[in-house]
Amino acid sequence: MIFIENNINNFDLQKAIEFGIIDVSYVQEKIKMEEKKEILEKHPYKIWKGKDEKWYTYLPDKERGRILKKRTTQIALENDIIEYWKKEIENPTIEEVFNEWNDRKLELKKISSATHLRNCQIFNRHYNELKKQRIKSISSENVQDFLEKQIPKYDLTAKAFSNLKSITRGFLKRAKKRKLITFNIEEALQEIDVSEIDFKKNIKNDYEEVFNDDEYSIIIKYLMNNLDSKNIGILLMFATGIRVGELVALKHEVFNENTFKIQRTETRFCGADGKYVYEIKESPKTEAGVRTVIIPNDYIWLCSKIKALNPFGEYIFVNDKRERITTNCIRRRLERICNKLNIYKKSPHKIRKTYGSILLDNKIDRQIILSQMGHTNIICTETHYHRNRKNIKTKGDIISAIPEFQIK
Repeated sequence: MIFIENNINNFDLQKAIEFGIIDVSYVQEKIKMEEKKEILEKHPYKIWKGKDEKWYTYLPDKERGRILKKRTTQIALENDIIEYWKKEIENPTIEEVFNEWNDRKLELKKISSATHLRNCQIFNRHYNELKKQRIKSISSENVQDFLEKQIPKYDLTAKAFSNLKSITRGFLKRAKKRKLITFNIEEALQEIDVSEIDFKKNIKNDYEEVFNDDEYSIIIKYLMNNLDSKNIGILLMFATGIRVGELVALKHEVFNENTFKIQRTETRFCGADGKYVYEIKESPKTEAGVRTVIIPNDYIWLCSKIKALNPFGEYIFVNDKRERITTNCIRRRLERICNKLNIYKKSPHKIRKTYGSILLDNKIDRQIILSQMGHTNIICTETHYHRNRKNIKTKGDIISAIPEFQIK
C-alpha cells in the first residue's frame, strides 16, 4: 500500500480503483485526513494544553471577537476546530459570497473598478442588516420578501431597484454555482410582486435638466469672456455635447482640424485608503462612445486655444501643477458659474442634455445625432436627452402662430 501511495500519480486513479489496485475507502480517508490537516494549519489561534490538563484554543465570535474553547482531549478540540471552519467554508455569509462574486468579476475584467465600487455601495446600503446571515439559510421567499420591502423603505426608483436586483442576481448565481443554494434564481426574481406604480417617479422640470435659450446665451458669453482651461473645456462641451469624463481624458493627438476622436474616459473607484481614485480608462463609456466628434465652424477657434493648453504634456486639461484635472473640477467650476450668473445649478451632464435637445429641435439627421452623442439608439436620445428649452413667451408665440388658434 505504501508503494501504491507513493506512486499514485503514475496510475489513472479511476482505473486503479476499478481494478481493485486501490481501496476506495482508504483513498477517501486519506483525502479527509489531508483536509483536516489543512484546516488545522490555517487555524489562526494557538492550541495549548493548560495546567489543568485540558486543551484550549480560541474560535472567532461575531459579538465578542473570539471565545475560549476548552476540551478534555486534543482530538476533541481539533474536531471542534475542524467543524467550525468547515461550517465557515461550506456555508459562507451573504457578504462573503457577494465579495467573492464582485471581486471575481473585477479580476476577470468583466466590470470596471467604478462598477465594482458602485456594486459595493448598493450592497452596503441594502444588505447591511443581512450581510452576516449564512447563505444556506435563505430561500427564494426570503429573497422576494427582502427585495419587495426595499422599494418603500428607500423610496426606490425603477432604475435603482433594477440595480439592486442585478447585484442580487449576481451573487446568488455565484452561490448556486458553488451549490450553496438550490432554488431557481430567475424564477424567484420574476415572481417579485411589484408594479410600476410602486416606484418613485423622478419628475424633473425642464429648467433643472437643460439650459434654456436665455441661460444658454448668458453662459456662453461669460465663458468666452473668461477663457481659462476649465472654461475652454466647458465651452467645448457646449459645442460638441461630449461627456465630462471624455473631456478630461482628451490628448492633443486626437485633434485634427475641426474634429477630434473620443477614445478614453475617466473612471472613479474607491482606493485602499477609502478615498476616491480618478483614473483614465482606455475606452469610452460604451462601444458607441468611440467616435469622431465635429466642432461647429463658429467654434473652430477653440482648437487653437486648446492647442496652447499644456502643449508638451500628456493631457490637455491640467491644473497649475500640470496635473490632469478631474471631472469633479469641471463640475465645481460649472456650479460656481451658475451661481454667479443666477442660473439654476446644473451638472455637466445637463450641458450634454442641452446639446442633444438642440440637435433634435433642429431635426438633424438621426445618424449624425447618434455619431455626435455616442449613442446606439435614437430612442435613448429622444427619451432621455430631449427637453423643452423655450421660455414662456417663445412658447406662447409658437402656439399663437398656429392657424387654427387664430381668430379671423
